[in-house]
Amino acid sequence: MKRIPFTLIILIPALFSCSLPGPLAPTLTPVPTRTVRPQEMPVSGCISAEPTQKDIDRALSFADKVIDPAEWDRSYTVSENRVSVTWLNNPQGAVIYFEALIFSCGYNEQDLNTYFSGENWKTIFLNYQSYEYLEECKAKDDLRLYQFNAISQGFNYKIRYWVLSDTDMRVITTMIVFPVGSESLLDDYSSRLFPTLRSCS
Repeated sequence: MKRIPFTLIILIPALFSCSLPGPLAPTLTPVPTRTVRPQEMPVSGCISAEPTQKDIDRALSFADKVIDPAEWDRSYTVSENRVSVTWLNNPQGAVIYFEALIFSCGYNEQDLNTYFSGENWKTIFLNYQSYEYLEECKAKDDLRLYQFNAISQGFNYKIRYWVLSDTDMRVITTMIVFPVGSESLLDDYSSRLFPTLRSCS
């Protein structure tokens, strides 16, 4: 599939705003990936920050068994430190956003605690009018889940954001956004993508 620049993804909901009723899928701002170099890991142990073809293929196939391409429009970008895939469902006002992040010099638990916290949440929710952190939880397999409420274009959304320690150098994140009133769909997609940690409650 042809790659669509992220700036165009931001504009897609606006192009349809005059023709679709109800909430549109909100836009997303990727978090800038910082190069994390834990003190105990020498620089010589670093890898390239450029995604490999394997990274790209894995990202594109991540939700193949869950997302119906007839209902969701997929786009993706490849840049230094990440592969990002966005699925938009404007009739439902929903978005699923996946990233394969490359920490070229590795990371540890504290790095993730810092990375997925205050300032980065502000960046992720930059295109929202407001957001509210609700809670977080963790499964035994190092899968983390953060839950939020947010407002975009005057509409209220429920958001779940998973973080998975994939390898020593790679972290997988997935953000699912559905408008308030579509919690059953949010639960359904959450269960299919992350059956071991559908929600924190």
